[in-house]
Order: sequence, then C-alpha cells, then structure tokens
Amino acid sequence: MEPETSVSFSCRNETLQRVYDTAEEKCRGNLKSFGGVPVLVEGGGYEKIWLETQPMGGEMYALRNLEAAKNNSLLFMRFQRQDGRLPGSIQCVNGTMEAQFNKYQGFCFPFPALNLYYLLGEDQDYLLTLRDCLRRFDDCLWRTRDSNGDGLLESFCVYDTGEDLALRYGDAPCWWTEDAPPEGYQVVPMASMDVTSWSFAARNTLAAISRILNDGEEKTWQKKAAAVAQALRTGLWDEKRGACFDRDKTGKTVDILCHNTLRCMYWGSLSPDMAERFVKAHLLNPREFWTPFPLPSVSLSDPAFRNAPENNWSGQPEGLTYQRAILALENYGYHGIVTQLGKKLITAIAENGYRFTQQFDPFTGKPSLVHAVTHQPVAPGSGEPIQDAYGPTLLSALEYIAHRFGIHPHLGNVWFSLGSGEEYTYDAMFYGHHYAIRSDGKTAEILLDGKGQGCFPCGQRIIAAAQGSMLKAVRIENEESGE
Repeated sequence: MEPETSVSFSCRNETLQRVYDTAEEKCRGNLKSFGGVPVLVEGGGYEKIWLETQPMGGEMYALRNLEAAKNNSLLFMRFQRQDGRLPGSIQCVNGTMEAQFNKYQGFCFPFPALNLYYLLGEDQDYLLTLRDCLRRFDDCLWRTRDSNGDGLLESFCVYDTGEDLALRYGDAPCWWTEDAPPEGYQVVPMASMDVTSWSFAARNTLAAISRILNDGEEKTWQKKAAAVAQALRTGLWDEKRGACFDRDKTGKTVDILCHNTLRCMYWGSLSPDMAERFVKAHLLNPREFWTPFPLPSVSLSDPAFRNAPENNWSGQPEGLTYQRAILALENYGYHGIVTQLGKKLITAIAENGYRFTQQFDPFTGKPSLVHAVTHQPVAPGSGEPIQDAYGPTLLSALEYIAHRFGIHPHLGNVWFSLGSGEEYTYDAMFYGHHYAIRSDGKTAEILLDGKGQGCFPCGQRIIAAAQGSMLKAVRIENEESGE
C-alpha cells in the first residue's frame, strides 16, 4: 500500500477557488485504467501516457493519487527496451498496453521520478530501478544519437521533441522508428538542445541517486553531466544572442529563436549565467516571449512565428510550456516570474469559461478552440465538441496555485508558499505528516501535525525539512516580470 497523501485548498476569492475546483474535477476524468492499473492520461483528447508529459503530470498529481503517479513513471521503466530505449508513449487498447518506440517524445522524466522516491517513503527498490533505467537510457542516447561524433545528441524526427508542425524541422518526418539516422532530409539528423539536455538531466539525477545511496559514484556522474553541459555551451549556445540554437545535419545553425532554451532550464543543463542572459534578454522581452499572455513557442520577433490555433509549436503558448516553466524557472531562482505566469494563466482560464485547452492566443489570452478529437480549429457556437480538460493546463493551474498559496513536496523538503492578498487555507498530507497554512493574506501560520511552527509575512516561500525545521526563505512576489 502506498503512503497516505492528500491535498485541499480553500480561499475567499471565488474565482480562484472555482479555477482550483474545476481543475480538480476535470483531472479526475483523466484517470484511466491501463490493464488494471490506474494512470493519469494526458487528456484533452489524448488518451495515452507520453514520456514528455505524464511522468511529470503524474508527479504533480501525486498528492491526489499516488498510485497513478507511481504508475505514470514505472510503466515507462517497465517497458524500457533491453537496449535502454524508453517508449515515447504507451497506450492501452482493449485492456492491453502497447509501448510505442516510433519517437522519443521528450524526456520530462528524471526529476519527477526522483521526487516520487521521497513521496513513496524512500523506497529503495524503486530507487535502484530508476538508477538502472537512467543508466541504460543515457548509454542508449550516446550509442544511437551522436551519429557524427561531435558530442551533441540529435533529434531524428519532429515528434522526438514533441513539437508538432514546428517550422524549424523543415521537411523532417513526424515519426522515426529506426536507431540509424534518417537520410535525404534537409534538417535532420539535427543537433538538438533538447536531446543533449536529456543526457544532462539523466546524469545529474544519477549523481543525486548516488548521493542518496552513498555508492561512491556521485562525483563520476557530476563530471559526466558537466561534460554534457559544456558540450551544449560550446556547440549550441550563441554567446552574442544569449540563447541556444539547434544545428542542422550540415552543422548550420537553425536560425529560429524558439522557447526551447527554457526547456534546457527545465533539465538544468544551462549554467546560471546562460539562464540569466536568456531570461533577461528574451523571456521577459515583450517583443519576444513576454507577450500579453506569455511564452509563445517561437519569439514574436522571428519570421517563423505563426499564431496558429491548432496543435502547432510554431507560435501559440502551450499549456505544456506553462507546466515545464515552473521547474525551469525555480531551478535558477526565478520564483517571482513563476508567480507572474500563474496569475496570467489563472486569469485567462477564468475569463474564458474555465476551459482548459492546449493553446492560448499570445495577444489576447483566449483559449484556442479545437475539436475534441481531431484537434483542428472549431468556430465558437459550431456545435462541434471542443477540447477541454487538457492535462498539462489543468495540472499547471493546480501547480501554480500550490507554488503561490500552497504546500509542495520537493526532493524530501517541504515548500510552504505564502502568497499575499488572499485569505486562504491549504492542507497537505505526505512524508507521513500533515502540513498546513492558515493565512489572512498578510501573515501566514505554518502548522505541522496540528502544531504551529511560526507566523510569517506573506509574499515569501519557507523551505523546510520534512520534520518542520526551517531551512531558508525566498521571495515569490515583487520580482521583475517584464510588465
């Protein structure tokens, strides 16, 4: 039996409460049975679990259903091939699971899988399984995705990085089943900031696992991770422009300013100075990524930008980008920007009928209406079924609330986020303890197992050990946001 987990939030702000309650209700509809085991599918018409979304999505849902969260990571480990390759997606048809190896489909896996270790009561068998999985996966990447030996890992097809219709892929195939690189295409095999960063994330997590196990390999994995980070900086980082750019099969820069440097921040592969350059020069630039509704997939300033409402990674902000942006920004201390993004996302959801779609218009914040099954644009009032309950957007809303007004488990520690301006209560059960916040919007009290641990001014996050001892405080409000 899994350890007990739970979470609840109550506030006087009716709009905020409705966003929270609606997201919780619609998330429950994304719980499915895969061969008799519960999982959380992506939702919004996507009925599989994908490597780019669902280990991360499951971990974000863990306080609500820890068993499903565990399965969302374990199933990928279970279906890992002998050669180390992980399935890009897993579907269930007539009760039978099928692992699909026709793309990599991102790799939002190492951090959430490790965070689950603590929520699962520090299960050593689980940790050893994860260690073996990451070792074999990293080995597979370097054996198959560095075809020219330049020390940069490659994407072979559009769906390797999950960027449907992204213009920078040119004529690349959507799918690719082979481990040999594709031939005869203009761009691929493409030296990829994403795929290279996957190795960094795997190795960095392996270093953390070695530290936990005290197996003597921590420094080895740290050095291996640092080597990948250096290769990324040398090969794909443009020092003058302050961003990463992929390179095509000939070594030429794919000169499209896309949001993927923020993805690198999610995997932690950038140095702090690189992250600062990108955030200040590009992310917070209203002519690029800090649009009225921020985080388009491609900079507004780039000729490749397209404000296309269908599932298209050439322009409109994606719920999945909002989901990844939380860890990406917090990895580098940009807690206040996370607060700003959460405000914008929750406002857009509330002002547009509490609909949780995949994409939003970067200029108006209106959700892009697409068919619930085909994901093609649908006119308002057409009578066609419209996409809703898209998991990354649902979980983003819940997570931004937790990171502003709530309690969050983070690698064995507890984050108490004491947002200002709202009277609220937040309760969570994990690590064998009941944690709580009681706030009047100006001052918040933190409780552990019903006992007060102190009162603190709002606008900050208190980071504590599982047993309640306070470690440090960071600001989550009043940070430069580009507005």
